[in-house]
Amino acid sequence: MAFARVYMDWNATAPLSDAARRAMLDALALSGNASSVHSEGRAARAAVEKARRQVAALVGAEPASVIFTSGATEAANQVLTPDFRMGRSLLSIGRLYVSAIEHPAVREGGRFPAERVTELPVTRAGVLDLESLEAALESHELASGIAMVALMLVNNETGIVQPVAEAARLVHQHGGLLVVDAVQAAGRMPIDIAAIDADFIILSSHKIGGPKGVGALIARGEALMPSPLIRGGGQEKGHRSGTENIHGIIGFGAAAEVALEGLVEHQAHVSELRDQLEVGVLKAAPDVIIHGRDVERVGNTCFFTLPGLKSETGQIAFDLEGIALSAGSACSSGKVGQSHVLTAMGFDPEVGGLRISIGRTTTQEDVSAAIAAFKKIFGRRLPPGEAA
Repeated sequence: MAFARVYMDWNATAPLSDAARRAMLDALALSGNASSVHSEGRAARAAVEKARRQVAALVGAEPASVIFTSGATEAANQVLTPDFRMGRSLLSIGRLYVSAIEHPAVREGGRFPAERVTELPVTRAGVLDLESLEAALESHELASGIAMVALMLVNNETGIVQPVAEAARLVHQHGGLLVVDAVQAAGRMPIDIAAIDADFIILSSHKIGGPKGVGALIARGEALMPSPLIRGGGQEKGHRSGTENIHGIIGFGAAAEVALEGLVEHQAHVSELRDQLEVGVLKAAPDVIIHGRDVERVGNTCFFTLPGLKSETGQIAFDLEGIALSAGSACSSGKVGQSHVLTAMGFDPEVGGLRISIGRTTTQEDVSAAIAAFKKIFGRRLPPGEAA
């Protein structure tokens, strides 16, 4: 007998929203190239610019500062570069500093040589160690160029909110630049690029209910910009060449608009469901470790470790029970391995974790079904200390 599946992997990708789907279907009627000057081209351009305004509004930025890309990974590789331009003048970035819990797209350092990338530690609670950041900035050699710091606003595995505003204060005191990966924060908490004092923000469409294959790099202004990653016809004001992915961009814009609607109210409801889920998990297995419960998290994420249950074994078991969750980041070609986030937090490298992430369309029935699956799976796990 077939049973309804429950999707709880929103941090990997959010289900395509109805608004984004409708917008993309309507966009199929746009036959023009957005770079063309005829009526069809102007119609396509108008649709792209509407989406640019919608995406900019999601983070309180100016539309002119939004550069559309093929996704967050491309946006990260574009902005993480030693080569910047301020107007007509070249500006060199001497070193990139990244936290140890960054997404691989940022942690790999983009276009910086490996020897010019410094990893910063986090606390046992999974929060950037601000003292280490300050020490790194104080010892930075300005002769090599200014410092760049890349920090996520919300961790993709734990859901922990990072001290971005505090980091920005330190970075700018030392004349550096701050790049903020807001991929997991968008649509889950209010974001204002000026309030967090970020120089650049990275976004991804499919994390907020838009289509896959489109993202954005958003600048605080237009004076200081990285050298282009993709050169060619000069689209996106020369910052990112290539014919625009019109259908994807339009879907991204529609999803961004929906993500802002009733954001605070929706996330309060999502947080309530997540909290109910965690209560059920703790009742089923009192020895479970829920990471980040003692610090600020976004309301949709629960990342937990259960002694005696390997992450890959647990992921398969939940899938067989009809529950889609993950063992952490889903951006490594489907690999299930050790969590670099838990390792950075000081846990044994062999310790695995399972991540539940929910969203706007998650229901009370979904939570009940997940708790029932937890009880079933946890009831048959091996005692702590025995090999799986």
